[in-house]
Amino acid sequence: MATSEFVVAGLLPEVAADFDIGVAQAGLAITWFAIGMIVGTPVMVLTTLRLPRRSVLVLALLVFAAGHVVAALSGSFVLLLAARFLTAVATGAFWAISGLVAADAAGPAASGRALGVIGAGGMLANVVGVPLGSLAGQVAGWRGPFWALAVLAALAAVVIARLVPHDRAAHRPTRVRDELVALRSGRLWLVLLACAAVAGGTLSVFSFVSPLLTDRTGLPATAVPLALVLFGLGALAGTLLGGRLGDAAPTATVLGAMAVTLAAVIALGAVSTMPVPTLVVFGVLGLAGLSANPILGYLAIRFGGSAPTLASALTPSAFNLGTAVGTAVAAAALTGPLEELAPIAVGATSAALALVVFGALVVVQRSGKAAAAALPGEGREPRLPVRG
Repeated sequence: MATSEFVVAGLLPEVAADFDIGVAQAGLAITWFAIGMIVGTPVMVLTTLRLPRRSVLVLALLVFAAGHVVAALSGSFVLLLAARFLTAVATGAFWAISGLVAADAAGPAASGRALGVIGAGGMLANVVGVPLGSLAGQVAGWRGPFWALAVLAALAAVVIARLVPHDRAAHRPTRVRDELVALRSGRLWLVLLACAAVAGGTLSVFSFVSPLLTDRTGLPATAVPLALVLFGLGALAGTLLGGRLGDAAPTATVLGAMAVTLAAVIALGAVSTMPVPTLVVFGVLGLAGLSANPILGYLAIRFGGSAPTLASALTPSAFNLGTAVGTAVAAAALTGPLEELAPIAVGATSAALALVVFGALVVVQRSGKAAAAALPGEGREPRLPVRG
């Protein structure tokens, strides 16, 4: 699923050539996927509240497979965008439910690490799936990777059906009204805004790295898969490390990751005419840019209170809101005076916003602790914990 989300970034020239459109317009295939996750994830999660989680995961994978068959057969760019939207809805539902299943399986003491493992599965796509898909697209056309993803999703549905334990939906709240109570939490909204800003800061750069490397850095198109591998290796390591560090020091881990992300985006613009430094900094961006995701995901569930399902669903929606806005603005700015540097300018602005928003959350959290400590009989609230 993560391969499907990100692989188009390495196939933009092929998609643009096939449909006789510009690269910036081809980037809408990324934007519409993000929009599908923004809108579809919470809607699908609320719609399937009464279904066992295993059934939702299997259904999501089957819809995902069908959407990729439609995409591979599409003869128009509009149909491709519709298929991307459909698969995004399924992807969002899967990610939201899989996080809850993983957290329940691991228990509260290891929830951060469990979500880190789930996130690392997604980041593994950047190490294996996205570079292979990009390379295959250059050799055999962009439709080949879509056929492969459809087959893999169908196989994954069988594996999930056999290995994920059956749960009884009746043991969980099933009323939409009970889930909507999570929307009253101001801290939840700050977490979600931070998620959106983090994604915008990293993925607006990632999504348009191909024109940056080929047009500004001067690398051949065959070097793009290498850059994606470096980013993916960094993202895989960062997601695992972020989940583990977040169990012990969540605030410092998130702030540190955001600060390094901002520095990496700025540095990428400074060295973008030098091939080796560009590739190295792009790998550092992968390491830091997504390492806070497991912690932010757990915080969303925590601040969702008694409505973790909707809070979990809103997390991928927030990430993809940042992706949609970031990629849309970056695509529009590509034709402006900044040209290939436009995504970097967008990414730096969004990464700086992430720091500001999460800093506001820390201030609100500490103010709440101070107020609670001043009230007789009130216990102290733990500091942004990842452990339950």
